[in-house]
Amino acid sequence: MPYFYPFFQRALARCICTIAMAACGAAFAQAQVQDAGLEALRAEAQRWVNEAVQKSQPQGANLRMQAEVGALDSRLRLAACGNIEPHLPVGARLWGRSRVGLRCVDGVTRWNITLPVVVKATGKAWVMRGHVPAGNLVTEADVMEADVDWAEEASPVLVDRTLWVGQTATRLLSTGQTLRQGMVKPAQVFQAGASVRVLAQGAGFQVSSQAQALSAGVVGQQARVRMENGRVASGIVLDVRTVKIEL
Repeated sequence: MPYFYPFFQRALARCICTIAMAACGAAFAQAQVQDAGLEALRAEAQRWVNEAVQKSQPQGANLRMQAEVGALDSRLRLAACGNIEPHLPVGARLWGRSRVGLRCVDGVTRWNITLPVVVKATGKAWVMRGHVPAGNLVTEADVMEADVDWAEEASPVLVDRTLWVGQTATRLLSTGQTLRQGMVKPAQVFQAGASVRVLAQGAGFQVSSQAQALSAGVVGQQARVRMENGRVASGIVLDVRTVKIEL
């Protein structure tokens, strides 16, 4: 018996090694199947997102929409499902960094997962040519047009030049920064007590007269004025010295 013992040890070792290799091979094959399944889910989400982003761009904007769906966690284990439905999670939007959902609607075990997605919306926008300190007026000389990613930030892009020309920077605006909502505000053009011109306009006529401002004047906003006859009225500030009153 002792003579055969070394032979028995070697045979047993080969057997264990064979079993281990078979187990590893099976695990590797299972991992491949699992990875292929997760990649198929990601591809389905990508197809859905590609179609959805084309419908999500702002009305009237000529943007090049792109979306990239991220990978699922390889450790994720999902039950078999007969019908998987892509969807947008509550509160999410296909803009910038977001999430897209996949849910099982026909399966023994219902599940709902989300994947990361990055949406880019490239198009023309107004970009700062140089620095403008907070409180300074933004002029056309300070800005140029360039291709930017509108979805890089949540704040809307200021497309119409009238929304920023002659307005005041609310903070330091730096070179290359895209002009967005909240970066500028209407400029104050006169103080209370200033002499202003009142443009009174009615059906088929227009009258101009002098008045005294009773409140500070901000372009596009209302200001109160006292007319030469003592009457107090309110009108919209048009520029540095003109208030328009509709009669």
